[in-house]
Amino acid sequence: MGTPRLVRVNELLKREIAEDVHRNFSLSNFDTAAVTITRVECATDLRDANVFVSIFGHEDERDRMITYLNRHRQEVIRMMIKRVKLKYTPRLHFVLDESIEGGDRILSMLANMERENPDAFKDKETGNE
Repeated sequence: MGTPRLVRVNELLKREIAEDVHRNFSLSNFDTAAVTITRVECATDLRDANVFVSIFGHEDERDRMITYLNRHRQEVIRMMIKRVKLKYTPRLHFVLDESIEGGDRILSMLANMERENPDAFKDKETGNE
């Protein structure tokens, strides 16, 4: 997973980038309410950071939204520099994170299976779900 310092830096950057994206793009036509920064993975030398972004809805526009974030990353970096003091400011690379959607899909499939066959989901010993 990484050193405790790197974990703390990743969490700090995640929080700051999320705030900066909301502040910076909320007045534009970019839907900041649909964007969630799920995690940040900094390189060990702190020179680069992958910023994983989940986008709710906008299935047809996700690639365009990620491209928009990557094109405007310098604005986010400028705001971040004012509040986060690091030896090196990492270059941000926004990446679409589809893990939440995958989890939702699996939960939906499990709910459908439970609806179709409720007896299969009961605890054998106690009869509880």
